Amino acid sequence: MTTTVPTPKVESETTPTPGRAADLAYLWARLAVVEWRVRRAVAGRVVEEPEVDDPYRGLYLTPDAVRRVLDGRAEPVAPQGEPDLDELAALVPEPGPRLVAVQRRFGLLPVDVDFLLVAMAPDVDARFERLYAYLNDDVTRRRATVGLALELCGLPAAGAARFRFAGSAPLITAGLLEIRDDERPALSRTLRVPDRVVAHLLGDDEPDPAIGDTARLVSARPTTDPLAHRIGQALGRGITTVHLRDTDGDAARVAVDALAVTNRDAVVLDVAALADRAHPPVAALVREARLRGAGLVLGPLDTLLPERIALIRDVVAQSGDVPLVLHSRRHWDPRWTSRQVVSVPVPALDADRRAERWARALADVTGTAADPALVEDLAGYRLGADEVDRAVTAAARLAVVEDRPVGLAHVRAGVRAQSGAGLEQLARRITPAVDWDDLVLPEPTRRQLDELVMRARHRDRVLGQWRMRPGGGRGRGVVALFAGESGTGKTMSAEVVAGAVGMDLYVVDLSSVVDKYIGETEKNLERIFTEAAGVHGVLLFDEADAVFGKRSEVNDAHDRHANTESAYLLQRMESFDGIAVLTTNLRSNMDEAFTRRIDVIADFPVPDAAQRLALWDRCLGDRVPRADDVDLAFCAERFELAGGSIRACAVTAAYLAAAGARPVRMVDVIAAVQQEYRKLGRLVLAGEFGPWLAVDAAG
Repeated sequence: MTTTVPTPKVESETTPTPGRAADLAYLWARLAVVEWRVRRAVAGRVVEEPEVDDPYRGLYLTPDAVRRVLDGRAEPVAPQGEPDLDELAALVPEPGPRLVAVQRRFGLLPVDVDFLLVAMAPDVDARFERLYAYLNDDVTRRRATVGLALELCGLPAAGAARFRFAGSAPLITAGLLEIRDDERPALSRTLRVPDRVVAHLLGDDEPDPAIGDTARLVSARPTTDPLAHRIGQALGRGITTVHLRDTDGDAARVAVDALAVTNRDAVVLDVAALADRAHPPVAALVREARLRGAGLVLGPLDTLLPERIALIRDVVAQSGDVPLVLHSRRHWDPRWTSRQVVSVPVPALDADRRAERWARALADVTGTAADPALVEDLAGYRLGADEVDRAVTAAARLAVVEDRPVGLAHVRAGVRAQSGAGLEQLARRITPAVDWDDLVLPEPTRRQLDELVMRARHRDRVLGQWRMRPGGGRGRGVVALFAGESGTGKTMSAEVVAGAVGMDLYVVDLSSVVDKYIGETEKNLERIFTEAAGVHGVLLFDEADAVFGKRSEVNDAHDRHANTESAYLLQRMESFDGIAVLTTNLRSNMDEAFTRRIDVIADFPVPDAAQRLALWDRCLGDRVPRADDVDLAFCAERFELAGGSIRACAVTAAYLAAAGARPVRMVDVIAAVQQEYRKLGRLVLAGEFGPWLAVDAAG
């Protein structure tokens, strides 16, 4: 029988769309069938009872009270018989009724849908609370029980249908139905539909509050990526779980695009937020994906290993037939889950495609075409799609604060904000505060630094796109060696180079790396290289000959261990993808095998007189007041000091002047030099100090 069902009244500030209204009309028709069955059940129980003065009236429902509930005007209106559901469903525009989609996505039988409607009826119509209380013969039990659901659906309590409420049944495992009161007999246990499921069936697309910040929804979007199309086609052919091995931070974008190929949105799980929770809402996340007909994206898995492998297993196990795309920088390990997983490598983007990504992100944020010169400077950053978007957004906000257009400095600050803090636990982070003008170096050394910057900026094109370093597991890293005496500007030069390529400098503390126990030094170094892979920075190994020293003949176990350590470093430096600077006071201490693998070697000699004069003038600066007798040319000519020592002398002289509340005088400079000589263990000779030898700073 075909039944005309009135359109339900929807409590909303806006008028529902025709498609949504038709969808709700279908749901109301299904609930009307439930009411029809309730009326039939009530009719079978109501008996005529004489009016009596009952002291317990109010603690139960009388037949007259039930009739008044049934005669009350409310939705849904019970039909005279069961409607033609297929005909009603055909009236709902594509993609059709949500209830039918839920049945298909969760693999439910028609009887499961009937149970679901019986259980959710009190959540959409308050009359069902009183009716269920009457049918349960208990005014406190205002929801359907297992036994009542079976009765309303015309199924025997001892039949096979009761096992549709078992713990392994689809309704229960999918989180569509909850069974309460475990202490009661099976037929007396209460049924409840979670609020999120009810809200979804009523047309609400707000995510489950239980999910919180553990996931975000990304809508399907067109893509032309051939890899995404191949993976999407595989997902459409029944492959449910795919692992993407990330090499360039692009796997998350490929995963979302692959799901879009199958016309699915993506529920992107936040690994950090999930790991922080003692009980991650995995079941709620999988249910949310199923309700939406979406897929799941989980990664990078590297942050979960090895402590939180159980979380990976849990997500894979509960995802069932929901498409799941995992991604990590590591190769897939079969021990992570027992399910068969297809692992696919994601090739690194070339410089041109990275430039396109930056240009698109800048145009989206600023509303204008990006400056080609700015895009070219940014193309060297190996960031994923999400990281690029976040970096550009941060840059735009910083530009608003400064009331200036978005420039290179803003974007570089945004890039730095994307770097994780893991490496900061192993190395000291320095944000570059000096530039080329602060360096005083001979021309050959300056040219070597320029070459290092050039290699860092164009390494992806030369080593990747042009394949000038193919095969063998070799990375695209750039390694430089700065050799020279202490104080000749090696560390400052590394800071300038880091600033030139728009990165922070991470100074590795070798005291925390070298360990007396066999194998521990290698583990510490591996942690540093692994963390550096996810950070946009330049690694600085100061006094690197401590770990990159020459191998020796094997005379005992210590020699064998030292050589093994060096062999590990040789292999690790070749596979390194970042930028590293090694410094040493004595170049001859470095192993020749390391030297062969170094791209740029810059020698830092002790400065000559002209360079020392420039250093004296630059170290004192233009803010420190100077007396007329300060003779920096004399200091540069007579005192053969490195740049670090000259800076120490300038600082000491400034303190002496500040203590005397006067400008810096020559006697302050001489006193500072004498103090530096004593620190260095050098003799104070008359030939160097001349007439200033006997002058006391106090005078």
